Amino acid sequence: MSITTTDPLRQFDRTTSIAGPVTMAAGFCVSLAAALYAAFGTGMGVTAGELWTAVGAVLAAFAVIAIVEPISYFPILGRSAMYQAFMIGNISNKLLPAAIVAQAKLDEKPGSRRAELIAGCAIIGAVFVHLITLAVLVGAGGTWLISLLPAEVIGVARTYILPAVFGAVILQIIVSMKAVRTTVVALVVGALVVFVLVPLLPQLAYFTVAIGVIATIVISWLVRDRTAHTPADDVKG
Repeated sequence: MSITTTDPLRQFDRTTSIAGPVTMAAGFCVSLAAALYAAFGTGMGVTAGELWTAVGAVLAAFAVIAIVEPISYFPILGRSAMYQAFMIGNISNKLLPAAIVAQAKLDEKPGSRRAELIAGCAIIGAVFVHLITLAVLVGAGGTWLISLLPAEVIGVARTYILPAVFGAVILQIIVSMKAVRTTVVALVVGALVVFVLVPLLPQLAYFTVAIGVIATIVISWLVRDRTAHTPADDVKG
């Protein structure tokens, strides 16, 4: 029986398909148990009605994002790196940029198996660096450093640091993907949703992310370059 080069990847996929869901389920149980203990085991007086009201409020705000984010991240991260990312968190402002930069540096376009493995390694590196800097900068000197900063600087940082991070991430994605048509569609759709749709229909404010992503996907598919060469052509050939 000959061993092909795809056997390690097949074994990796089998391991991922088992370990990934099990790890996610374990993390969910631990986090849920901690939340339930904090609510009902510490004498805080939280009632079941209040709990379900809070759950409903969270679902109303984030249920759409919980569907849209995996769809948006999967083409870049791949299956195995998706499990890593959603267990760790801070995907959009830490893990996704790390994966994109690593793929770009190694000249690998998102969507391939090699890109998936690169994304997983990049996530491991990002977490390692994050933990080290967290322990050194935040744990040792963070509080001291903030105490030295003027209140005006802290206020400005809180206002602009998140847009700056997301702006850098978006720019990196645009540069690495090199999809001009899709980029233009995304920018136009985003501007229309924020500056036209929401002012006209404020009740859709909670669904802007879903509307923007779905509209961008559909329109990009409709206006795609049908003569472009795709990896599927290599398989068919």
